Amino acid sequence: MNYLNRIIEADIADSLTASGAVLIKGPKACGKTETAKRFAHSQIEMDRDKQVPVIMATDPQLLLYGDTPRLIDEWQIHPEIWNYIRHEVDERKAKGQFILAGSSNPTDDATMHSGAGRFTLIEMDTLTWQELGFSSGKAKLSDLLKGSFPRFYDPAVSLDFIFERMLIGGWPNLLNQPLQNAIRVNSAYVDLLCEVDMSRVSGVRRDPLKVRSLLRSLARNTATMVDSKTLENDVKTSDRNEVSRNTIADYLNALSRLMVLYEQPAFNPHIRSSASLRKSPKRHLCDPSLAAAALGLDKESLMKDLHYAGFLFESLATHELKVYAQANDAKLFHYHDSYGLEVDAIVQKRNGDYAAFEIKLGTGFIDEAATNLKRFSQNINESKMPLPKTLNIITGTGMTHQREDGINVISLASLGV
Repeated sequence: MNYLNRIIEADIADSLTASGAVLIKGPKACGKTETAKRFAHSQIEMDRDKQVPVIMATDPQLLLYGDTPRLIDEWQIHPEIWNYIRHEVDERKAKGQFILAGSSNPTDDATMHSGAGRFTLIEMDTLTWQELGFSSGKAKLSDLLKGSFPRFYDPAVSLDFIFERMLIGGWPNLLNQPLQNAIRVNSAYVDLLCEVDMSRVSGVRRDPLKVRSLLRSLARNTATMVDSKTLENDVKTSDRNEVSRNTIADYLNALSRLMVLYEQPAFNPHIRSSASLRKSPKRHLCDPSLAAAALGLDKESLMKDLHYAGFLFESLATHELKVYAQANDAKLFHYHDSYGLEVDAIVQKRNGDYAAFEIKLGTGFIDEAATNLKRFSQNINESKMPLPKTLNIITGTGMTHQREDGINVISLASLGV
């Protein structure tokens, strides 16, 4: 399998010069290990080496010996190794000693001492269109956050191509795979989540039917502020079994620990109107292909339900913005107020600069999206915070251009870091 360069490589390189250990976390099969290997000079696979349990029971520090940076892959299998690494970093007083890669977060534990000052945390996602070579990256998020927008031409992409990419997803192991093979692999990924991974990460047996029903509900409600009550009712209806809200919360927590569930937080700006701001996050699965797989969708079913396909496209564009935002030291939010005004995505840097984005699969809703963005900008209280640097509409089938009103229309095939 050919390796594609990843956007987070720059973060990893910088972090290795700044801290003793780097923790790379992300969903299973997103490519953490292969990327980490590009920086490691030795490694140990905690989930594969049969000697690891024996050494962990006798002298765990032996696992830390090797050329540095040393990769500790799937470290969360034996989370107690964390404290040994922490102490080793303190002892060596050197940067770039360890890289930890893992596909789940350990539970909070009294023995898990803070890694502050020793560890740098880097989140990794599945491949973006820019990494895959499907986006030219000419419409750079870094430029949009400065208020600039270059003039260039990119050809539009077809709806058929967008649907195919949403079904395949950004999984490195699916590079160059035929669509039907990818759909089967993604369905198997969902099966393993339901039948194995959820129980493994929780340490208790999880009902696969309930997990599947929850995943289907999250998939149906992707890119929305779906609440726990709706999820609870969906699981009850699907399984015809009682399920408590606490159980739903436990299941959601397990999905978050597996980094399969992403919650896009709400933006909290200073506004002129008396509207109250909604604080609930939008929920997405880590890759839109998992939402499609959970619902058993194919290209034909997406063509028949363009309304749902629009939400799935929003989830895809959110995924892209999340990765590009991280590379720009920025965070991703959404806006929703009690007057019904919504903005799909807000990207804000640490210094407060931000850009607003509406996301539309096709070109038919661009005018409506532009109206929303202008209402949002006009409602910002300029005496307390600046206006957004740019107002933008991300589209699927449309071509990239700047409107007469100054709003940027950006094809996903042009968006980049």
